[in-house]
Amino acid sequence: MLFRFFAVLLLAALVPAGPLQAQAIAPAATRNLLPVPTSVRWGTGNLGARLALRPLLTGPADPVLKAAVGRTLDRLRRNGSALPAGSPAAAPLQIRYGRVGLPELQDEERYSLRVTPTGVLIDAPTTLGVLRALATLEQLPQPDGRRTVLPEVDIQDQPRFVWRGLLIDAARHFMPVSVIKRNLDAMAAMKLNVLHWHLADDQGFRVESRTLLRLHEVSGQHYSQTQVREVLRYAAARGIRVLPEFDVPSHTIAWMAAYPQLASNDSIYGVYQSWRTANLAIDPTKETTYTLLDMLFREMTALFPDPYFHIGGDENDGRQWRKSARIMEFARVNGMLKADKTLDKHALQTYFNRRVLAIVTKYNKKMVGWDEILGPGLPQNAVIQSWRGKKGLYDAAKAGNPALLSSGYYLDLYLTAASSYTTDPLPADNPLTPEQQALILGGEATMWSEFADSVVIDSRIWPRAAAVAERLWSARTVQDVPDMYRRLEAVAGQLEKLGLQHRRAPLQLLQQLAGPDPAALAPLRTFAAVLEPVKEYKRHFQGFSYTPGTPLTRLVDAAPAESDVARQFSWRVDSLLVLRPAKTAALPRTAAVRNLHKSLREQLELWQTNDTRLQPLLLTSPTLTEYAPLSGQLRLLAALGLERLTQLERGTAPPAVWLAAAQKQLDAAKAPAGQTELAVVAGFRKLLAL
Repeated sequence: MLFRFFAVLLLAALVPAGPLQAQAIAPAATRNLLPVPTSVRWGTGNLGARLALRPLLTGPADPVLKAAVGRTLDRLRRNGSALPAGSPAAAPLQIRYGRVGLPELQDEERYSLRVTPTGVLIDAPTTLGVLRALATLEQLPQPDGRRTVLPEVDIQDQPRFVWRGLLIDAARHFMPVSVIKRNLDAMAAMKLNVLHWHLADDQGFRVESRTLLRLHEVSGQHYSQTQVREVLRYAAARGIRVLPEFDVPSHTIAWMAAYPQLASNDSIYGVYQSWRTANLAIDPTKETTYTLLDMLFREMTALFPDPYFHIGGDENDGRQWRKSARIMEFARVNGMLKADKTLDKHALQTYFNRRVLAIVTKYNKKMVGWDEILGPGLPQNAVIQSWRGKKGLYDAAKAGNPALLSSGYYLDLYLTAASSYTTDPLPADNPLTPEQQALILGGEATMWSEFADSVVIDSRIWPRAAAVAERLWSARTVQDVPDMYRRLEAVAGQLEKLGLQHRRAPLQLLQQLAGPDPAALAPLRTFAAVLEPVKEYKRHFQGFSYTPGTPLTRLVDAAPAESDVARQFSWRVDSLLVLRPAKTAALPRTAAVRNLHKSLREQLELWQTNDTRLQPLLLTSPTLTEYAPLSGQLRLLAALGLERLTQLERGTAPPAVWLAAAQKQLDAAKAPAGQTELAVVAGFRKLLAL
C-alpha cells in the first residue's frame, strides 16, 4: 500500500500540470486551512501529539529547505503538537522533491501532503512546493481533548495564479527591516509569493545608491544595500520574490530634491511633506534625465535579482509639462499635440515609457507599470498592474500584455475582507478569450502607507490580506464568505504566533490613550472595537492635516481596519431575521432564538452602559475628546436596539413616530468623528427595520 502511494505521488510529480480544475470544497472540509487547497480528503485518525517528526528529505541538497523544515518543526513544537526531534517515538516527515525551485522563475508550487497515524508525507516537483506544503502542515494541528494532534488527511494542491503579491510602501513611512521580515513570514504562511517593495516616492528615496548618493542622503531614512540583500535572502528562503518599484515620472519630488536637473521647471524642491498628490513630474524631454535614470537603474537592477522591475508610471496628469514652454515645444516638434494644440500627455508619457523600457530591457529586466502606461505603441512584454479597475486589466490582456489586478485589493482603503474576497481577477463572466486569460498573471494586495507607520502597519495588512491570498491561490468556486471569516480568525491567531503585531500594537496604543487609570482601558477597548477609520481617501479631508512626521497615535490609528464586533453583531441580527416566521409575529420561543436574543441583549446593554464609564476619559483627554459624540451615539443606538428587542419579543410593531425618530438617530450616528465612524450603524439599521 505504501509503495503504491509513493508510486502515485512520483507519477503525479512527473506529469505536467494541466489547467487547474475548480473544485468546490464543503465548508466542513476547510477546517482552519487558508488558502483552501485544491482537494482535501479527511480521514478519521490522527498523528498523536506526543510524537516528534523526524525529517527525511529525498532530493537535491538544499540548505534553504532544510532550514525551512527546521522552522516548521520548531513552530509545531512551540504549539504543543510535537516533542523535540530525536525522541525515540519520532514519526517520519518524509519530504520528496525533484529539484530546487526558484521563485524568480515562477517555478511550480504544487504539492501533495498526506498525514497518517504513522507519519507525514510531502511530495512536490520543486522545493517551492515543499514550502507551500509546510505552510499547510502548520495549519493542521487541532485540539483533541487535552491534546493537540495532526489529523489524518490527504491534500492535493496548486495555485490558481502564479503571481500572488503584497505591496508594502516603505517610501511614505519608512518600514524597518524587522517589519519587512515579519510580514514576509506572514506572506509565506498565506502562500503569497511576491513582495512588491515600493521604495521611492515624493516623500523619500529609501535605498542606498552608491552612484547617486544624494538620492538617499536627502531623504534620510533608507535601507543600506547590505540590508536590501538581507531582505532578499530572507524572502528567497521563504519562496518569495522581491519586486522593487522606483516610480517615474511622477511621485519623484524626493528625486528632484536631490537632483534638481530632473525637474520639469527651474524650481528647487525639498522632500515633499504632504500626502496630497503634487502633480509634479520629472522632465521627459532632456537627455540628461535618461542618463541619470540609466545610472540608477543599472545599479538597482544589479541589486535586485528579480526578472521584473517596476517603474510606476501612475498619477501624472501632465499639468506641469503643459506649463513648460520647452516641453511644449518638444511635444510640437515630435507630434505630441492634440488637434486643439494642447499637449497629448499620454503620447509624451508613452515616449517616456518607451525610453525607460529600453533602459530596463538593456539590463535584462521585464518592465512592470501601473495601468496608466498602457497605450498605443507600448510593447507587449511590459506587464500592466491595474489599480483603477478591471477595465485596465482586461484592456492589457486584449492588447497582448501580461497583467496583474490590484483594484479591489487596496488594503489602505479600510474596506472589508469580504470585498477583496469577492473580487476575482477572472470571474466566470470575464470577457477574455482563453489566450487572453492566460495573460492574467494574478494580483497584489496593496498597503500604501500614508496612514500606516511601522507600528500600526501590521494591523492594516493582516488578517485582511489573507482573504486576497485565498482568492489568488484557491479555486474560483471557493466563495463561502462566512467560512472565510471563521478561518480568518484562526489565521489571525497563527500570525500572532509568528510575531506579527496586528493585535498587540493597537492594544498598546489604547493603553497609552487610556492613561494611568487601569479602569479606563476596558471601556475604551469596548468603544474602539466598534469603530473603523473612514473609508477610501476620506481621511485626507476630515479636518486634520497630516505630514510624514505626524504621529499616528490617535484613536483612529488604534481602531480596527474592519470591526469584527460590528460584523458579528450584524450577523446575529440577520440570524434573528431568518428565524422570525413573519414580520408581524413575535419571535418563536426556540432555543436558537433565545440564545440569539440573549447575546444581542447582552451586547446592547454593554454598549448602553459603556458610554457612562467612558465619558470621564473622553472629556478629560485632549486626544480623545473629539470621539465623545460617537460614544454618545452608540449609547443612544443601543437604547433603541433594546426597545426593538422587547417589541420583537412581544410581537408588537413599532409606532410610526418611533420609527421616524429611530431613522433620525441612525442618520445622526453615521456622521464621522475623529476620522472614524461607527461600524455598527448598518447592523442597527437592520435590527430597527425587523
